[in-house]
Amino acid sequence: MPQENILCGEFFMNGDTACAEGAISAGCRFFAGYPITPATEVAERMAERLPQLGGVFIQMEDEIASMNAILGASWAGVKAMTATSGPGFSLMMENLGLGVMLETPCVVVNVQRAGPSTGLPTFVAQGDMMQARWGAHGHYEIVALVPDSPQEMFDLTIVAFNLSEKYRIPVLLMADEAVGHMSEKVVIPRVTPEDLVDRPRPKVAPEEYLPYDSKKGLVPPMAIAGEGYRFHVTGLTHDDRGYPSMTAEAQDKLVRRLVDKIRLNAKDIIRYEEADVEDAEVIVVSYGISARIARYAAQQARDEGMRVGFLRLITVWPFADEHIKELASKVKAFVVPEINYGQIVREVERCAAGKARARLVPHMGGGVHLPETILEAIREEVR
Repeated sequence: MPQENILCGEFFMNGDTACAEGAISAGCRFFAGYPITPATEVAERMAERLPQLGGVFIQMEDEIASMNAILGASWAGVKAMTATSGPGFSLMMENLGLGVMLETPCVVVNVQRAGPSTGLPTFVAQGDMMQARWGAHGHYEIVALVPDSPQEMFDLTIVAFNLSEKYRIPVLLMADEAVGHMSEKVVIPRVTPEDLVDRPRPKVAPEEYLPYDSKKGLVPPMAIAGEGYRFHVTGLTHDDRGYPSMTAEAQDKLVRRLVDKIRLNAKDIIRYEEADVEDAEVIVVSYGISARIARYAAQQARDEGMRVGFLRLITVWPFADEHIKELASKVKAFVVPEINYGQIVREVERCAAGKARARLVPHMGGGVHLPETILEAIREEVR
């Protein structure tokens, strides 16, 4: 691997470019995608950089094919990624479900824009957050990380790859147009093999290998196509061999494990940042670009003498249920600014379970909140 072509140092770049560099540092050597605003810069950067590293960039005919391509590349042993925005994300949903069912490590970046449909292609929104959780059919768990800066576009892309490899799952990076197109200083460290996670590999002879053998843990070892292991993968409900098994018992065993490998490891997966929550009577909960404005509004409220805390969700899925429940028993209200008409606020409300109010501060997209709008909502909840 030509290590001299991996960046290290301080750079001024936008979030999309930082995401691409994060993928490269994480070991991604395959990218399949289709140009779409405001995620195209991720593809453009990967198209330029992957050939320098012995990797492969393919512009596919559409987002359906892009998602399929990264699943196939992953089964061939390569760390793989795609990037898109709302309309393309919708097209990827069926194959996202396939990736979950096949337990295929990969990363999907969604740089969100205003919708529905074509919407405002070049303007910010956060309207895909529930789609990220429930977009594919059937019951499953997903991991979705939300950066609030170009630096986190780099950092969390590496985290996304590590989680995808550790748990054998597609991982979503739910960015937004403002963070994707924002240019700031990005510090790129020298990433060592010790910083990276690789999928669990089989330790048995090929003739003894079972692709979905979970006897020794929730995450089965993953063989690589072409290395002499015989295996079968299918989107149908399957047994430990990967062969279709059309029974309720097989469905229960498989889906329960797919869900449990995320739920039972939630503490390892969930990340958040908080400030001033110890004495707070109102907590502002936000994520992505909205969190940058919300943090400022929360500090203004503190400066006015209000006991206000701040909680930024870095992992939105799985949701920080237990932490929100704990905070709800200590405060009277949560204020939730997000660039939609109410998505994550519903999760906050669910976890608060009537112990504290959950107040949405919505924005329909095309721009970000004014700090004054969030501050006024805080004042009303403190009164």
